[in-house]
Amino acid sequence: MPEGDTVWLTARRLDEALTGRSLTCSDFRVPRLATTDLRGRGVLETVPRGKHLLTRVEGGLTVHTHLKMDGTWRVRPAGPPPRDHRLRLALGNTDHLALGFSLGIVELLRTDRESEAVGHLGPDLLAPDWGPDLAAEAVRRLASAPSRPIAEALLDQTRLAGIGNVYKAEALFLSGVHPLAPVRDVADLPALVDLSHRLLDANKTRHGHITTGDRRRGQEHWVYGRAGRPCRRCGTRIDRATQADRTTYWCPRCQPVDARPGPTESPP
Repeated sequence: MPEGDTVWLTARRLDEALTGRSLTCSDFRVPRLATTDLRGRGVLETVPRGKHLLTRVEGGLTVHTHLKMDGTWRVRPAGPPPRDHRLRLALGNTDHLALGFSLGIVELLRTDRESEAVGHLGPDLLAPDWGPDLAAEAVRRLASAPSRPIAEALLDQTRLAGIGNVYKAEALFLSGVHPLAPVRDVADLPALVDLSHRLLDANKTRHGHITTGDRRRGQEHWVYGRAGRPCRRCGTRIDRATQADRTTYWCPRCQPVDARPGPTESPP
């Protein structure tokens, strides 16, 4: 499933391609919306909400999509939608064609009822108004389940929205927190939330999730995807385990089981 920064960048590209123009192509390839036609309606904006995408159009309607595990949006020059069994939605104008392939969710909502789709989400780490109030609410939500393993809590989008498996592993490493530690044993939840925000924010305008500051292939991450390889900081073998159906990575020395965090590092 994509990280929040990937969704943010996708929303920006859809917004640049569609906003301010009337739709000349509206092709829903999901059974319950097969007869839906939005042609002639102007696109008002596309915004991200956590890992969800909301494309608002004239007439008080919102196209809600979610990439899930395999979905992607691609923007091409205007033209007819391709014949492709993976295509779930095509929206276009006289200049651009946006194609949604293998989307996990495609639905049409009233804009004033978007909360039915995204109202359950916690504070969005890439919200335009991110600040102390939203950060405090994210901390409160995380702390409300003190016995839950911190790695699982960070992936729960109802606690804070935007973190995926990559940033979960990297933020915990940079904070010196063991992924299996219960939330109550994390000494500085506000610092962990702040670091998570800064990591996503630093990467949102580029492809890839770089947490080491090194963009070279294979050098981007501290622990994610590096099981069995030496820690970049101390040389200890990176460990991994399956946790809540997701693979978790950590350094046993830099992230001791007592979960006492060391100094956090700034994102690249």
